[in-house]
Amino acid sequence: MTYLQHPAAEDRPVRIAVIGAGWIGRFHAESIARRVPHARLEAIVDPVLPAVQELATSLGITKISTDVADVLADPDVDAVLIASPLRFHAELITAAAQAGKDVFCEKPGGRTIAELDAAIDAAASAGVVLRFGFNRRYSRDFAAARRLIDDGAVGTPQLLRSLTRDPGTEAGISNPERIAPGTIFLETLIHDFDTLNWLNPGAIPVKVHAVADALVAPEAKSGGLLDTAVVTTTYSNGAIAVAEANFNALYGYDVRGEVFGSAGMVTAGTPQATNATSYTAAGIASDTTRLNIHLFHDAYTDELAHFTDDVAARRGFGSTTAGASPTAAPGGVDARNALAVALAAFRSAETGLPVEVADIAELRAAEGAVQLQGVQA
Repeated sequence: MTYLQHPAAEDRPVRIAVIGAGWIGRFHAESIARRVPHARLEAIVDPVLPAVQELATSLGITKISTDVADVLADPDVDAVLIASPLRFHAELITAAAQAGKDVFCEKPGGRTIAELDAAIDAAASAGVVLRFGFNRRYSRDFAAARRLIDDGAVGTPQLLRSLTRDPGTEAGISNPERIAPGTIFLETLIHDFDTLNWLNPGAIPVKVHAVADALVAPEAKSGGLLDTAVVTTTYSNGAIAVAEANFNALYGYDVRGEVFGSAGMVTAGTPQATNATSYTAAGIASDTTRLNIHLFHDAYTDELAHFTDDVAARRGFGSTTAGASPTAAPGGVDARNALAVALAAFRSAETGLPVEVADIAELRAAEGAVQLQGVQA
């Protein structure tokens, strides 16, 4: 779908450097190099040199570094994609913005509201594009659900549900000691919180109550691991939402959403890889998706294509196209609202008590459409 047309001041691709050569960084780098129109993978940086070398070789990239400062000082780099661990997100956003680079950052963008606010402010001051990796907005079924909601299909939202069940193994969670406390809220359910906020347009989360435990790997609970959680959020329009997560869905990667309202209901998501289903003497069966990069393959690509379009528009690089609705782009308000719910859920799980979101941060509803210039804040 073509949704942006701009007069060509300079007809060239947006040159992007990827920061982080881990799991998702590798996939994003491959997407930029091979699947995102009008983008070019300019450089890769990661403190682990062998990881950078291996990725660069596979993609035919010659510009690599172990020092972020190198790409931030590179005039051939227009934008950076931050796929580093969470603890580095905010400082990297700030450094990139101050260097004049447009920024795409994986969720959530910061560990605290203060951290994230500083990063958002830095991007706003620099006038650069800042987007966050909430890929479900670009999944075709979730995007279709949002369009139906905008068209009045559910009337006034009353009940919402979002779930994330990560696929596991019969042995349970691998290396539970490497999962930081709060991960289930800050890095897993953060997607569900953004999805629920987005599927309830015009409303903001008001109160959060979370229950969580280590049911998959109970032996790791003493180290702070929580692998199963249910979070209830009350919104300013009265709607009640439930988000749930578990780290060991043996049947596949399961991500679903549902909005029920005064006029009807919409749903999105399925663990099935295709609609093909077998009916045999052994029972009814269908293949399921096992990896996030397979379940959201096109969504990951479309979010980066949309980011590339926004950067091209700001820099005057000419006409570009991307495959998702321009209402989807998640900016500063969206990242901040999702992080506030995640932090409230973490606190609620620790105390056993409901938490007012206003005690975490003052929120406002996100705009309905993307702002093409600068930060959505």
